[in-house]
Amino acid sequence: MAASVKRRSYRRYTVEEKEEAIATGLRVGPSAASAELSVPISTLVRWLAEVRRFDETPAIESAPEVAEAPHPESSGDEPSPKKKKVARHYTPSEKAVILEYAAAHGVSAAQKKHVASRFAIYDWQRKLKAALEGKGPSPTSGPDPDAMREQRDREILNEWRRHRGLGPSQIRNQLGRRGIRIGVSTVRRVMEDAGYRPPKVRRHEHDERFEAVRPNHLWHLDFLHRNINKASAFTLLLMDDHSRFITGHGVDDAERADMVLETFDKAVTRYGRPEIVMHDRGSAFWSWRGISRFTRLLEELGIDQIAVKHKEHNGKIEVFNANLAKELFDVHRFYDLAEMRRRLAAHLDWYNHQRTSHALGGLLVPADRFYGRIDEVMARIEAGAGQAPDLHAIDLRDRSLDIFRIVQRGGVPELWLMGRKLLSLGPLT
Repeated sequence: MAASVKRRSYRRYTVEEKEEAIATGLRVGPSAASAELSVPISTLVRWLAEVRRFDETPAIESAPEVAEAPHPESSGDEPSPKKKKVARHYTPSEKAVILEYAAAHGVSAAQKKHVASRFAIYDWQRKLKAALEGKGPSPTSGPDPDAMREQRDREILNEWRRHRGLGPSQIRNQLGRRGIRIGVSTVRRVMEDAGYRPPKVRRHEHDERFEAVRPNHLWHLDFLHRNINKASAFTLLLMDDHSRFITGHGVDDAERADMVLETFDKAVTRYGRPEIVMHDRGSAFWSWRGISRFTRLLEELGIDQIAVKHKEHNGKIEVFNANLAKELFDVHRFYDLAEMRRRLAAHLDWYNHQRTSHALGGLLVPADRFYGRIDEVMARIEAGAGQAPDLHAIDLRDRSLDIFRIVQRGGVPELWLMGRKLLSLGPLT
C-alpha cells in the first residue's frame, strides 16, 4: 500500500489582515512589514506586486476570507481557469471624489460605493501624500477629459476643412504625422457628425504589384482630362514610382507633344534623369508610324521606355489621378485655366511635402522617400517633434540635386545652378 501523502496546511488571511499588510508594506517596505506582521515576505511581495500591476482595476468582490491556495500538484486538484482582469482608467476628477469619500468613510466603504479597487485607492492615497510633500505628481490633477475630447475633435475638423477631399484614414495619418494619435473609427465618427459622407468608389482588384527599387528608377507619365468652364484642360503628370513624388506637371488644351517635351525636359533638369519611363501609348508619347519626338528625346538621353497595353500596369499614376480629382477638381470651382494652374501647382507641392501616403506606411510623404529622409523623419515623429513647423521642410543638405550643371540645347550651352538656369552662352561656332 502506498504511503499516504500529508497535505500542507496554509494560513488563511482575512481581508482586513491583507489590507493592513499591504498598507504597511507600502509605508515601510516588504521586509520590515514581514518582520512586523509575521507574514511571509514572498506572500507580501506578491500582494504588493498585484497592487502596482493593477493600479486602476475594477473592484474585486470582497470575500469573508482570503486564503493562500495550495499548488495544484500538491492538492491533486485541476487548476481553475482565471478570468482576465481588464483595467479601468479613472479620470483625475473621479479619483478626487473617491479619495474624498475614502477619507470620510474608509477605504472599504469607498470601494463598495464607487466600484474601485481597494489596492488602487491605497496607492492613490500614497501618491497624494507624496504630492503634498512635493515628491511627485498628484493623482487628482490632470487635463479635463471633456476639454481633451473637444481639442481632439477640433484637430480632426480643422484638418478635414483644410482638405475636404481626404477621407477618415487619410485624416488620421495626417494627424499621426504631427504626433496626434487617434483611431480611424473616432475620426470617421467626428467627420460624419460634421456632415462627411464617404464617396462611392469603384475598385478593381488586381494582384500584380511592383515597385521601383530607388528614386528615378522609373517614372510614370499620364494625362488627366477635365473641363474648366467648358474649356478642355489636359494635365500631364510625371510621377516617380519608388516614392510617388510628382516630378513635373503641365497643362494644355490638348495632348500635345510640345508640352510633353517641355515638361519632361524641365523635370529632368531639376530632379535628374530617370532610367525608365512608362506611359499608355498616348498620341503625345507614342507614334504607330515611325518614331515619335518623345521617343527621340528618350533615345538622346539614354532613357528606356515601356508602353503598356493595360492601364493597371500604370496603376500608380491612375490612382493618383483619381485622388487628384477627388481632392482638388471635385472640391474647388475654377473660374479660368489660370486659377486652375495656380491651385494645381499649390496642391502638388502640398502633396509632395505634406500629404501622407498609405503606400508609404501612412506617416511618410513622397518627399521623405524621394530625398532619402525616412529615418530622420520617423525618428523626429517618434520623439514627439511631429508638430514642429519645419518637419516638412527639405533641408538643402539632404537634397539629391545636381548643384551645378552645363547642358547643351540646340547647340547653345547653358549654365544651371540648383535647377535654375543662370546663363545662356549663345550658339557655338
